Amino acid sequence: MRKMNPLEKAIKSVGSSKELARRVGVSPQAISQWNKVPANRVLAVERASGVHRSILRPDLYPIEVPIQPTQVSA
Repeated sequence: MRKMNPLEKAIKSVGSSKELARRVGVSPQAISQWNKVPANRVLAVERASGVHRSILRPDLYPIEVPIQPTQVSA
């Protein structure tokens, strides 16, 4: 079984590419032409689908790792 890409995850979470297009405000044809979510649509797709921006476009929104404060020895 093939692993779903982030755009496919977003589509699956809302049910169809037509539904994702409706929620994002683009045509279904636009969605079908995307190889990945365009930079200017990432936040709208995240809101519509619940798929986090760092999954949709890790090149633009890398996962943030909290920085641990260093301990100061007394």
